[in-house]
Amino acid sequence: MHFLPEKIENYAEMHSMKEPKLLENLQRETWQKVLQPRMLSGHFQGRLLSMISKLKAPKYILEIGTYTGYSALSLVEGLQADGELHTIDKNEELEDLQRKYFDESDYGLQIIQHVGNALNIITKLDKKFDLVFIDADKINYKNYFDLILPMCNPGALILSDNVLWSGKVVEELNPKDLDTAALLSYNAYINEHEAVESILLPIRDGLTLTRVK
Repeated sequence: MHFLPEKIENYAEMHSMKEPKLLENLQRETWQKVLQPRMLSGHFQGRLLSMISKLKAPKYILEIGTYTGYSALSLVEGLQADGELHTIDKNEELEDLQRKYFDESDYGLQIIQHVGNALNIITKLDKKFDLVFIDADKINYKNYFDLILPMCNPGALILSDNVLWSGKVVEELNPKDLDTAALLSYNAYINEHEAVESILLPIRDGLTLTRVK
């Protein structure tokens, strides 16, 4: 979904830092071989994730929704030297592709993959996170948030992707559209939550930046 004119989006991308060659290769292979390649974070959003991570310099990062690994490889660029990024995805068919690119990066030993139901896996992670990226099934965004919040350090950042959902959040709601309904509820929930402060950025399909107080 393009919320800005394509020329403006292209100009913004052209005047933002270039993506690393490894991510360029991953993006190409994703579009060639994987279903729903538009799920990829891509150049512009990937550089934003990288910048946020570098500013935060997290020791522990949690990602819910790995897909082919582009966002993980962007986020890990700001990780502390002794840090870890834990990434969770339910699709075991993508595990080898993710690992291939993780191991080609400088952070292969610091990226830990988890395959399965994120709601079950999160509770088993004995970490305090500094940066979290939520980009999985929209129905469970609120459930993920509630599980993650007590596991975050004060000042931690939580990023929630696809919160504009192709603009459907401002259109008349189809009663059968459970994803949009879930996002409407989630967006209101985190905006009003007393333990955090949030700002919704109209970048790509919408990205909410939330800071834990």
